[in-house]
Amino acid sequence: MDQPTVGILHPGSMGAAVAACAATNATAVLWCEKGRSTASVERAAQAGLTPVATLPELLDRSDIVISLCPPAAAEDLARGVAGHRFGGVYVEANAINPGRAQRVAALLGPAAAVVDGGVVGSPPVGGKTPTLYLSGPTVATARIEALFAGTAVRTVVLGTEVGKASALKLSYASFQKTSRVLVALAVGMAREHGVDQELIEIASRRTDSYLSEPQYVAKTAARAWRWGPELEEAADALAAAGLPPEMLRAAASTLTRWYDAKDDSELTLTDALDRLAQP
Repeated sequence: MDQPTVGILHPGSMGAAVAACAATNATAVLWCEKGRSTASVERAAQAGLTPVATLPELLDRSDIVISLCPPAAAEDLARGVAGHRFGGVYVEANAINPGRAQRVAALLGPAAAVVDGGVVGSPPVGGKTPTLYLSGPTVATARIEALFAGTAVRTVVLGTEVGKASALKLSYASFQKTSRVLVALAVGMAREHGVDQELIEIASRRTDSYLSEPQYVAKTAARAWRWGPELEEAADALAAAGLPPEMLRAAASTLTRWYDAKDDSELTLTDALDRLAQP
């Protein structure tokens, strides 16, 4: 199979790292720098991405387009791509619920082949190997498998139905990310009564308990601006399945207290808990 030209939309920390892996089996990986921040420009340069001036240029040159952005922007991005009549493979890899993934497919079809994607794991840097779950047309998912073959991004195809990959991603996020929020609440309550160390000691006897890793609370706070909208998406998916979404909506609401800590790598556990305690 010939090496494709790939376009990456709005490369953040995950998107840029995934795009860098795609470059292994691509002729080039393009990104549109128009209107993007200095941080985005630096991140794209470090990942070895090729800048183009406009979205139409990126779409005209790309065989495969990968969308990895905050959930709220997913459909607007897809709508913009559809307006340019993109006819390649479009990978909807954002953390959105299955219904929205299907709407994206409807927006872009039948001109484009839409692959539903869900990334589970940390960005593929420093030896980390996330998994990109895929669902959609067989020929299109095979192209994405080939694109990431031999890279730090593992691919697993779940079937041909758009929405399956999004459902798996949000099912995992529902537990994994809500659990992190519960750790913060539990440790915060214990600290208020002077028993936080005792709580951690109890939890450390269970190797599968996030309570034994309270240092992760600060990382949760720094990522809250991304995790909150993702949990809202997961809540919508639960509601659509007839399951109660209140727990995830409450967790998303809790995360809003940390939004001003966006990507703060210097945040400590004490700082994060103090911010959580402020209305």
